[in-house]
Amino acid sequence: MDQMSPQIITTPKIMSERTIRISAEDVNIYYGEKHAIKNLSVNIPDRAVSAFIGPSGCGKSTFLRAINRMNDTIPSCRITGDVKLDGKSIYDKDVDVVQLRSHVGMVFQKPNPFPKSIFENVAYGPRIHGLAKNKTDLEEMVVSSLKKAGLFEEVKDRLHQSGTGLSGGQQQRLCIARAIAVNPEVILMDEPCSALDPIATARIEELIDELRQNYCIVIVTHSMQQAARVSQLTAFFHLGILVETGDTNEMFTTPKDKRTQDYITGRFG
Repeated sequence: MDQMSPQIITTPKIMSERTIRISAEDVNIYYGEKHAIKNLSVNIPDRAVSAFIGPSGCGKSTFLRAINRMNDTIPSCRITGDVKLDGKSIYDKDVDVVQLRSHVGMVFQKPNPFPKSIFENVAYGPRIHGLAKNKTDLEEMVVSSLKKAGLFEEVKDRLHQSGTGLSGGQQQRLCIARAIAVNPEVILMDEPCSALDPIATARIEELIDELRQNYCIVIVTHSMQQAARVSQLTAFFHLGILVETGDTNEMFTTPKDKRTQDYITGRFG
């Protein structure tokens, strides 16, 4: 099949079972002259994990950053087409990008806690967005977020110590707690386990599985095994093209496109 063949559009079973939270239509992303994402259209379901897989440099993270307009920070980047959250374009001129990013949280590849206490790391978002009515309200939000991130029991006696003193896996869970403290609808994760050891990775994967009960989660991963373990929907990217999407089990057992099959079986990557 030609490398520039259009993506395969299918309707995964998961779409008939869940609400569509994010939809992209004919998205093209450019960095200067480089055409990084080509004519991408996809629907992403709520209360599920959608995994983006593909070789390095294929556009996974570029598209992920388009979902909360992180690409806006890159002067040479421009986008055409549209991305919608709950049916509303996130690229409309009247969209408040700060508010958008509170609804669409981001967890990065390398844990990046603020050089503040564990408590202040989580309290920061609710405080700047005015979500807490008083100190008690704020404390409840911090504790609740740390519990949701599976971290509270490990840090409850040292909430006022620096978040940078935690282990790598704990720091990443702290970053997840920080992301969910502002009540997001969507959590984006850009290779959240690539800097972690296998034990910490397993804990984050368990956490992702728990969080999907309440959030729309999109994860970029270089690990096909991880995609198979944590996601319900998988999207395969190659050379800036979204080649195909489908229910994860079907994508890994009976992909419809030869490029997907070749990648999954290790013929390239």
